[in-house]
Amino acid sequence: LYCFDLKMIGMKKLHIYLLLLLGLLVSSCNDWLDVKPRTQVRNDEMYDSYKGFKDALTACYIKMNDRKLYGQQMNISAVEFLAQHWEIDYPNSMVAEVALKDFDYKDDQAKTVIKNIYGGLYNVIVQANAVLQNIRDNGQVITDDATRAVIEGEAYAIRAFCHFDVLRLFGQIPKNATIQVALPYAETVSIKAVAYYSYTDFITKIEDDLTKAETLLKDNDPIFKYTFNQLNRFESSDANKITLEDAYMGYRQFRFNYYAVKALEARFFMYIGETAKAYAAAKAVIDAKNADGTKVLTLAGTEDYNKGNFALPSECVLALNNFELEDYVNDLFAVDKLNNFTVLYMNVSKIADLFSGQQTSANNRYNFAWDMSKTDLSGVNKPVLHKYYQDPDASYSSVDLATQKQVVPLIRLSEMYLIAMETTTSLAEANTMYIDYMQARNIPAEGFKSQEDLRVEIVNEYRREFFGEGQMFFTYKRMGATTMLWRNEDVSEENYIVALPDTEYNPNL
Repeated sequence: LYCFDLKMIGMKKLHIYLLLLLGLLVSSCNDWLDVKPRTQVRNDEMYDSYKGFKDALTACYIKMNDRKLYGQQMNISAVEFLAQHWEIDYPNSMVAEVALKDFDYKDDQAKTVIKNIYGGLYNVIVQANAVLQNIRDNGQVITDDATRAVIEGEAYAIRAFCHFDVLRLFGQIPKNATIQVALPYAETVSIKAVAYYSYTDFITKIEDDLTKAETLLKDNDPIFKYTFNQLNRFESSDANKITLEDAYMGYRQFRFNYYAVKALEARFFMYIGETAKAYAAAKAVIDAKNADGTKVLTLAGTEDYNKGNFALPSECVLALNNFELEDYVNDLFAVDKLNNFTVLYMNVSKIADLFSGQQTSANNRYNFAWDMSKTDLSGVNKPVLHKYYQDPDASYSSVDLATQKQVVPLIRLSEMYLIAMETTTSLAEANTMYIDYMQARNIPAEGFKSQEDLRVEIVNEYRREFFGEGQMFFTYKRMGATTMLWRNEDVSEENYIVALPDTEYNPNL
């Protein structure tokens, strides 16, 4: 959690709500924001006003941005090492990462990373629960019914999102599990111990929270009236200018909007094997229309890449803004020629594996999402991920910086296409979507002769598309894969179940 003075960072008063919303500052740094999963949150006078609810909900997103969570470990680092991604020059300097790659959950440094992730997720959950508890007790201070519904809906969605990632990391495999794992589902703010639930009961609770979030956001979310682009630029003077009576209802791409909930439903149902529900939810996002009849989102083509927006913000259903992104991404991916090493990279042969079977001459992801030109002092080629790169010499407007550059994708439209392709009962429909999807990546493609051939390629696409976004390990896990690309040994069921922290009560032992 970070505290900043507006004068120190030179931001205009005009963008206070943008900065709060996107995680660029915190209006206050109260101790209650640093609670543990089972401690009591002080109420004080926090929820005696609409502003208090706004600040409290904003704190959820700020916490998600922490490098222990979606600021790094849950997308770029720890979870990607579990998927056997990344090369490193000096293993002794990244002991935890090496241990995670080996599924050595007993290593002391790996335990620290795991404990931080686990605690961080429940810290966000407690924050969301505080919002939900107080909106029940004192929600009348938010006088607009639609606004109150949006805030409550977002809190339910955040709680579901974080619990789902607890399940994906620490839970049993969803298919043919022989090892049963119970996990805590936190629904209140209390000093009492959180109850543990079986896999079946745990996923039921996630689905219940998603249903509540969807119901609350339906028709109340400003996205039903305005486009994402309009809501991202409502304060600017361009052609997309609109008027919002409540500035806090802007920037819906960077908060749990209605379509982000539908997309999370698609991901969730795909993971637990409810393919018909996954298909319906994914198609609801793919086919969604704005009030003017245009599509809510379309697959990013070359336009984002040509603008240097390598994280493809135009197709993000949900993203975080992280103002520290440039600094730590440079630390992670810069080739240090003085010391002759880089932190995270891929070797040339593994890049060839990654794009095997695809032409690369005009391939958007090969040419833009990766920087193939990097070499160390010895002249060894070390391709590095370019997805989060920002040009240090470029000048961006504050809105472009926040909504186009400092972007950490959480769910993208491309995932909805892959889910719909995998779950449709029509091979013709799957092939049509696949061709459209590949064309958006500037790759010529033909359809498949069987659904099974398509599914095999979809696994490859998850790896290419979401490298550095933390999705591949969970893809392997939901499929119960016994092998992983770039791992020489088989993967066991135990490998997929990250051990709960030693400090946590574990009924599974």
